Parts: sequence; C-alpha cells; structure tokens
Amino acid sequence: MKTQIKIPAVGESINEATISQWVKKNGESVKRDDVLLILETDKASVEVVAESDGVLATKAKEGETVAIGAIVGEIDSDVAAGASAKPTAKPSTPPPVTEVKSASAKPTSTPPPTKATPPPPPTTAPLSAAAFTTRDISASGPAVRRIVEEQGLQISGVSGTGKDGRLTKGDLLGLKQSPAPTSAPVPVSAPAPAVARPTPLPQARAVDAEQTSTREPMSKLRQTIAKRLVEAQHNAAILTTFNEIDMSAVMALRAKYKDKFKERYGINLGFMGFFVKAAIEALKAFPRVNGLIDGTDIVFNHFYNIGIAVGTEKGLLVPVVRDADRLSIADVELSIKHYAEKARAGKISLEDLSAGTFTISNGGVYGSLLSTPILNPPQSAILGLHKIEERPVAVQGKIEIRPMMYVALSYDHRIIDGAESVSFLVKIKDGIEDPARLLIEI
Repeated sequence: MKTQIKIPAVGESINEATISQWVKKNGESVKRDDVLLILETDKASVEVVAESDGVLATKAKEGETVAIGAIVGEIDSDVAAGASAKPTAKPSTPPPVTEVKSASAKPTSTPPPTKATPPPPPTTAPLSAAAFTTRDISASGPAVRRIVEEQGLQISGVSGTGKDGRLTKGDLLGLKQSPAPTSAPVPVSAPAPAVARPTPLPQARAVDAEQTSTREPMSKLRQTIAKRLVEAQHNAAILTTFNEIDMSAVMALRAKYKDKFKERYGINLGFMGFFVKAAIEALKAFPRVNGLIDGTDIVFNHFYNIGIAVGTEKGLLVPVVRDADRLSIADVELSIKHYAEKARAGKISLEDLSAGTFTISNGGVYGSLLSTPILNPPQSAILGLHKIEERPVAVQGKIEIRPMMYVALSYDHRIIDGAESVSFLVKIKDGIEDPARLLIEI
C-alpha cells in the first residue's frame, strides 16, 4: 500500500511553501510519526510527519517551492527498506587484447632533425670620424688618420704628395676643421622648466583566485522579514525616544534570590521577566501604546500579549507570551525559554507568532549599547533593551559608579504623542529602579 505525502495547509493566506530539508532520504525506511521533511513558509517552519511505516520515495527536491496540497512523495508500506534497490550487474570484463606485431612490418626510424647552425652575426666596426670623409685614407699612415679623425677634416680635394699619392702630414697643413657633411650640428636649446608630475595612482591589485563570491536565494521567512521591515518604515511615522535606567536594585534582587529561584523553578532569574512586568504596567497607564491603527480607526487592545524578539539562524522571530499580565515573573521566564528553544530548533508554529500587541527586543545580549528598534507591524511600539554598563552618574549630589542601561522606545507617531512615549519610558524606569512597584502594581 502506498501513502501519498501532501503539503498540508499551514495557515490562512499561505498558498505555497518551500521544502527546507528532507529529514528522511529517498529509499530510507521510516516509522509512523517520524519527521519526513521541514517546510518553510513566509511565517514559520512546519514539520511534516509520516502517516505510516514503510519506505520513502521522494518526488520533490530540497529548496523547491511547492503549492499547498501538492504531492511531494509517497511511503510504500509493502516494500522493505532497501528492497527497491536492484543489484547492479557486474559488467563483464573483456579479454585482454594482445598486441600482434607483423614480422614483415619494419619499424620506420625517423632521423632526428639536424639543428641548423645560425650564421655568425656580422661584425660592425664602431663608427668614427673617418667615416664622414669622402676619401679613403686607409692606406695613409696612422698619424694622418688620427689628425683626420680628431679634426674632422674634409680631404676629398686634397692631393697626396706621398708614395702612390698617399696623404702626408704636410698635405693636411692649412686645412680647416669642418663638420662632417652627413652630420648636421644639433642646436642645443635651453632646458625646459621642470613640470611637476602627478603622483601615479597605485595599480589595482590582481584579483586573488580565492576571493570568490557565493549566491543563495533568500528563504521565504527572510523575504517576509525584509518586506515587513520596509513596510513598517513606509507605512508608519516612526520616532524613537530614549532614557536610561539604573539597574542596581534589580541586580541586587537577582543576586539575593537567584539560587532559590533556580532551585524552585529550574530556570535562571533573568532581567526579561522584570521588563515584561514593567512594560505591562506602563501599557495599562498608556493604552495607546498597546493599540494599533486600522484604517481611520484606533484599536485599543485590553489584553497584553508581549512579543519577545529571538534571533535564529534563519532570521529574527517574535514568539508571543500571551496574557502576560496574568503570569508571574517565573511563568514569564519559563515561557520565554520555551519559545526561544522552539524558535532556534525551527519548530515554532504560526500560533506562537501571532496576536502580539507589544514587542520587547534585547540587543544587549549581543553587546549593543544603543539602537533604534523597528516596529513589528501592526503594533504601534517596540521597546529596545541594551547592554548594562557601569558609568559614573550623579546620585544625590555625589558621583557614583552605577550599572546603567539605555532603553529606547520606537513608536508610531500617528497614534502615540511624544509626551506619551516619554512618560511610558519613565514608567518603565520607575518599575525597574524600584521593583517593589511591580509587586503591588503601582
């Protein structure tokens, strides 16, 4: 019996998904409820499990985008694992070919080519002043030749009085020195003024063969994140206000009770639980920050679903802690840990990411000292937390070193006024610097 593997419906308005990974491979034996593949949509990752035991046969590849309801494989419960693999017949080895040489065939030997000897280069005598005379004086004495060469004399019209008409030193007396007819004197011009040359630009370094680039398609999730962030910038009047919080009181409280807290709840006592509770009190005091714009209406949410931004390998996800106002700090910390583990394991669901009314992003875990967070549409505000850093501050007229944190509130100025945003941050500051306020909700 063969069971088809279909792409399930994974949420409203989602018509397609991408096969991120085949957990089980083609021809592999699977059991019922085994995870077969992981689908990636524009909102979350979804696991598809086996409905029966058998052998998997895949019909779609990793990275392929398929429509909802498409058949991407099947499970054959009648075939044992590996039975579908047919033994490959061993190719017959042809007999060795014996090279037969004909007795009558005589090897033809080709004599090696003889290397041609290049002719010797012609010997060229250095050019002297005698070359500019029109009369051969080679037969004259060395003294005559030296005078002619040194003084550059023209001897074409001089008759020699020596033996066989050879020139003598006396024949050269009275002759004037003259330049060679074939070599006109070159006038010497005044040196041109030095011109400053521009410094040559450094030559471009040769491209290293190892300096390569790679390309990969954006995942559906990454495409959606990019689209939503750009939409947030275009569709909202985003403004950011800042404040700083003295973390001394909360840090002292954590140091005092962290061991008992972990012993009772099995989790570390972090800062996020305090900020969630402080944000809820601020949202109650300034309900517009918890609202949103719908067309020309303002929607006020009377529930408090706090999104906690979580960084994963695939991008930023914001799972939502629902009804956080009804949870204790321990419950908030447990919920954050639960959703963070699901997000990083790629098992977050669409329901985990939906219906948030306000978001908190903690860039301080990565070392950020100050930033301007971007809204998470359709929400109207987001709180950014940052690194705790000891700084000198004035306390009752004295300078003290305190652990300080910058906080930022980015908000939609269409619905939230500047006074509300500043007062909202002050309310959070009061709750963190005096944690007792959080217990009695004032």
